[in-house]
Amino acid sequence: MELALVGVGATGSRVVDCIREIEAETGRTFTGGNAIVCDISRSPTDDVETVPEDRRVLIGDTHPQVTVDGVDGGPDIAAEVTRGDLPEIRRALDAIDVYDADGVLVAAGLGSATGSGAGSVLVEELQATYDEPVYALGVLPADEDGDAAALNAARAIRTIVPAAASTITFDHDAWLKPEAENREDATRALARRICTLFAAGERDSNTIAENAVDSSDVVRTLEPGGIVSIGHATTDVESGTSGLFARLLSWFGYDSDEPADRTTDAAKVNSLVQQATTSRLTVPCDVASAERALVVLSGPPSALSRRGFESARQWLEEEADTVEILAGDDPRDRSSTLEALVVLSNVTDVPRIDDLQRAAVATQRDDGEAAATPPSE
Repeated sequence: MELALVGVGATGSRVVDCIREIEAETGRTFTGGNAIVCDISRSPTDDVETVPEDRRVLIGDTHPQVTVDGVDGGPDIAAEVTRGDLPEIRRALDAIDVYDADGVLVAAGLGSATGSGAGSVLVEELQATYDEPVYALGVLPADEDGDAAALNAARAIRTIVPAAASTITFDHDAWLKPEAENREDATRALARRICTLFAAGERDSNTIAENAVDSSDVVRTLEPGGIVSIGHATTDVESGTSGLFARLLSWFGYDSDEPADRTTDAAKVNSLVQQATTSRLTVPCDVASAERALVVLSGPPSALSRRGFESARQWLEEEADTVEILAGDDPRDRSSTLEALVVLSNVTDVPRIDDLQRAAVATQRDDGEAAATPPSE
């Protein structure tokens, strides 16, 4: 599936930059070089390395409430600045082949004023302009980012989620706390999941899959809209002729010096899909609240067990309490890694989003009470 990428604000720009880095490292490409980044500031950022300078859009640099550090105000100011500079943004969009793509992916940090305000305006503008689906990739703030970030994110969820065709959500808080990962590592983990999902079917293999995943499967999975969470798990396997040769030797009674892995390919696949679903999702949620799900299994063709795949799919149907489970293979001849990606669409039980909305309500209430209290003499 080919998508045009639009990064909004510092976080969104870094996500786009990281996605393009992962594309280059893995050979899994789905953007075709179609990417722009947009930020509100008086000076351009140096954090973006993979996007050419002519595709880095700086807006609001003459606005009185914009500084070198960004928007001096909330999402309303960011939205106002973005609407005022839409002609500049449209010219930048003309430089990428949006009409030839299968859709657009807008990445934004929802905790910032720019990501929340400008992100909402851009998703609405793109949806109104193009027939292709416009997906959002929203990064939730961590607790350490403060009350203002929670308020911005709660607002963005109310505006971006209904406007986008679907919103893939990433919870920084869930990824930074358990293992003290830094934000760069967390962003790379997100980018790997995005590449695995949207590059599925763009094969580096000559092998034809029994049940190949393609763009229509992804579109159908994301079609209900709402919040999307993605799980991912990997395990190392033997690939190519070396794995086949080892199996032939064992059949004829010749054991290798290494202890044999007695786990069957079917059991590995089944276990991997379960691990992807129950471990670290991009945003923790109740799996049973998903309306649809997609399973993508990629790796060396010899390890893509159909029996294991069907067993895992049946397990996921029971866990998600839905029969809307799509599944497909993505063979990778040169891979020594077996990967399972699980996409849960339109999940409705997401505790982190509930927490952010409660925090936003509390912040607004406290601000209102403070404004209503007369100063002491």
